[in-house]
Amino acid sequence: MDKILEALVSSSHPLTVKRAIVKKVMEAAEKEVTEEQCQALYHLTTRLILLGEDAFQRQVGLQVQEAYARYHRDEFARFFSKEYVLGLLQQGYGSLDHRDPAILDFLHGSLRLLISCPAVLELAPLLQTEVLRIICERPEPATCAKLATILMDFPQCVPREKAGVLFCQQLVRTFAYFNCPATEEWELREYVTQVTRVSVLLQGIWKAEPATLLPSLQEVFAVISSTDPSFEPSIALASLVQHIPLQMITVLIKSLTTDQNVKDASMTQALCRMIDWLSWPLANHVDTWVIALLKGLAAVQKFTILIDVTLLKIEQVFNRLWYPIVRQGALVVLSHMLLSFQHSPEAFHLVVPHIVPLVKSLKNDGLPNSKTFLLQFADLIHCMMYQYSGFPDLYDSILESIKELPKPNEEKIKFVLNQSAWTSQSNSFASGLLKITGKSETGKTGLVNLGNTCYMNSIIQILFMATDFRRHVMSLHLNGSNTLMKKLQLLFAFLAHTQVCLSSVHSKNNQMCLHFMYFVLCSYVILRLHEEEKTLSAFQVTSPKPEPATTSAETLNNAVSQPVADMPSPPDPVAANGDGRTLVERMFGGRLSTAIRCLQCHSLSEKEEPFTDLSLAFCPSMSKCHGPTDEHKSSSSVGPCQGAVNGGSESSEGSVKEGAGTRMEKPVVEPTLSVPDLVDYFLAPEILENENCYFCERCASLQRAEKVMRVVAAPEYLILTLLRFSYDATCHVRRKILDNVGIPPQMSLPLRQHGISVLSSSSTAVTSSSTDSPESGENLAKKLKPSQKEDGMTGNRTNSESNDSDSEMLSVPYVLSSVVVHSGMSSESGHYYSYGRNGSSTDDYVAHPSSKTLESSSLSESSTASQEEMGCADHKSTDWFLFNDSRVTFTNFESLRNITGRFPKDTAYVLIYRKQEVSGQPSNSGPVVNGSRLSGEPPLQKELMDAITKDNKLFLQEQELNARARALQATSASCSFRPNGSDDNEPPGSCGPSGGGGGGGFNTISRLVF
Repeated sequence: MDKILEALVSSSHPLTVKRAIVKKVMEAAEKEVTEEQCQALYHLTTRLILLGEDAFQRQVGLQVQEAYARYHRDEFARFFSKEYVLGLLQQGYGSLDHRDPAILDFLHGSLRLLISCPAVLELAPLLQTEVLRIICERPEPATCAKLATILMDFPQCVPREKAGVLFCQQLVRTFAYFNCPATEEWELREYVTQVTRVSVLLQGIWKAEPATLLPSLQEVFAVISSTDPSFEPSIALASLVQHIPLQMITVLIKSLTTDQNVKDASMTQALCRMIDWLSWPLANHVDTWVIALLKGLAAVQKFTILIDVTLLKIEQVFNRLWYPIVRQGALVVLSHMLLSFQHSPEAFHLVVPHIVPLVKSLKNDGLPNSKTFLLQFADLIHCMMYQYSGFPDLYDSILESIKELPKPNEEKIKFVLNQSAWTSQSNSFASGLLKITGKSETGKTGLVNLGNTCYMNSIIQILFMATDFRRHVMSLHLNGSNTLMKKLQLLFAFLAHTQVCLSSVHSKNNQMCLHFMYFVLCSYVILRLHEEEKTLSAFQVTSPKPEPATTSAETLNNAVSQPVADMPSPPDPVAANGDGRTLVERMFGGRLSTAIRCLQCHSLSEKEEPFTDLSLAFCPSMSKCHGPTDEHKSSSSVGPCQGAVNGGSESSEGSVKEGAGTRMEKPVVEPTLSVPDLVDYFLAPEILENENCYFCERCASLQRAEKVMRVVAAPEYLILTLLRFSYDATCHVRRKILDNVGIPPQMSLPLRQHGISVLSSSSTAVTSSSTDSPESGENLAKKLKPSQKEDGMTGNRTNSESNDSDSEMLSVPYVLSSVVVHSGMSSESGHYYSYGRNGSSTDDYVAHPSSKTLESSSLSESSTASQEEMGCADHKSTDWFLFNDSRVTFTNFESLRNITGRFPKDTAYVLIYRKQEVSGQPSNSGPVVNGSRLSGEPPLQKELMDAITKDNKLFLQEQELNARARALQATSASCSFRPNGSDDNEPPGSCGPSGGGGGGGFNTISRLVF
């Protein structure tokens, strides 16, 4: 029979004839056949199954073998002996290798023919040993899948006890070597099916033998925590996660995170590879295990691992959101990673560029779940922008893309953030090597946030952007000195000429720069520079003449106590100018005239005092400030901003900390008042009455009086500080005034000409005047406006007095130079950043001389048309810069003007206006060198150039040393720290108990980073 069958399948007869003859052979199996004939047929059919030339021969072999094995099972059992099976599994068959999947298919089919025969039990021990050997050889996924099918159909062939544990461990190890060479979709589907089949086998073994589970999981961790650079385990291991009981999460994670034998580098690798598993399409609970491990590491305060892994993998997790099949799990992990990474915006800013394209894709893909997913994603983005406010250049496009989606309320956002934080002490974990890159496309240099130094950074940048002041500072010859001006000059030199993004100074200059940086506050640094210049000038005069004191005795004593060696020997900036004024006086100094008239005897007291900035208070009764149109109206009528101030926004801050009951003024979306309104309010007349009565020397008693202030000398740079931080004396809480204040790009300051009295008095009035006498004990920002109980004071004036009060006033034009913005809800926390304008863009504006009477001196009534024209034109796109710590980007005036409307927590705090040149009048701009005035940057002095050159060389050397250190650390030590980004810690820009971020940056690096 075997000879007939062999000749038939190799003949050239038609296929129908062959099938008919094969059918006759199969029917003959029902008859009695000798054992020799059976054995011959079994050998023939095995050869046809394994080595058949075509599908017909293989099919014939399967059909005939099955027919004869059904009727002659004993003969088939003797044929399929241990020796025969062992030969197949170890030596193969003919030209087939023993690893060929066809061998396992034949083995599986033969076992099915013997399923109810005792021969299977006899073969089981042999197969238990052989399957373990096969797995140890790391077969391909296809071979493993066929072997898994055999073991699931014949569980008696699965290794038992110790061999079973070893088998599971080796099978896990084999998973790590699974590779997917698929290039077509069907190949990928087949690969996933094969891996799933093997994982189901492991699940069955774990259920049948629970003792094998823990060793298997230990092997999984050993595989994914390997730091061998030549070995990268397959993400097919993700298919095992869904079969691990969720009840074991707590025990397993605790065991892993508290094991002292697990190094940080191994844990980092394991966590990174688990995050990679999010790409596996059919894996369930991967996100659950990843988040559990992240929380476990946070519980044992292994923040270095969390920081490294987050920064390394956050973009990869975000990219998984593009694939619907793994999108939901990826969003869960992304949310946890972003919300818990609260010490720095760096992780969030890594994914910011990818948000808008993803949102657009979700809106247009038409999938049923995309809308729900988009709502969840938008909630996450709102939370992150709330946490890291102060980056309008990054967030504008995002807000535009999700503007039609609902926004979570503030309480929900705070709750989510509080629940997700690693710890309030996270600021100490981001120190270490700093990521130093080249300058940005703006050509400007950013300043590293050393921990709550964002306000200092902002002030330094706006002083640097004050072009005339910077040029004067850079032109000073201060070689060999150790003054504050010298430190400022060195800092400006590095900001202008360093070759790296984050300006650095060699350690030999650390003390000098640290001294400067920790004494920088806006008004303080200007006053210090002014006092220092005055003191130095006094030392250089051989026969000093008595002059009116412009500094306090205490300040002068402190200055005199400085070593003489610290004083500069070259000519000082006061003498260089020739007019007796210091550089600070020439750049930022102005003069205010204050006149007080007794309403009883009409005697007038007038005095002048210098100022470097104007502190503009908000009206306590209404948000909008309407300035008076003339002096008569100011003193006789009651405007919306008038009335005595009792506490509220005008009271100085006390020491009471902000508590749970703190109230904030409700943000105003559209500007209801402007900077000129606040200046009008500052200069408006006020009535001194009740407990604030004026002591009149002529009356020798306290009397009601009228007080008027006027600017009599306008500064080159007008500094305006908006008093947004206040103490509510009624509720005993701190608060921030969140009113949206309009910022005009161009404004005018009313200037009273010398020789014209601020207030007119009768012919019998006794006038006492004092000049250069500082008004001690009075805050210029605390204004008492005429109350509604005014008893007709102005009615007693004569017409001549009114005419005198309408004396002609000059209108000094100013153009906006820079703005410091505070982002936050209170004075206790927040973040500062600044807008600066390119100095060359303001040089193009030349105003024509003009004068205004008091009737038209209100700044709120200045040329609106010119302001709108200037604001809308926006000049060039490179005229404005946004300085946000180490980040410097291009921006425009429109972004600044609408900042509070888009981000209610972001409000203008300090503004600097530069005086415009008036045709026909001399200008103070540009330093004088060798008798000529320079309009460009002065040449860099040799001492400064040497310092910058030396520092740039040290920077290159440190880069090389850091590269070598990282190479050594990669094999033996844990992952290096990464920078904490540009924002502050706890929360951004705050001055909380932890003292801000930076983590001891001064002690961990050899070069000071600004």
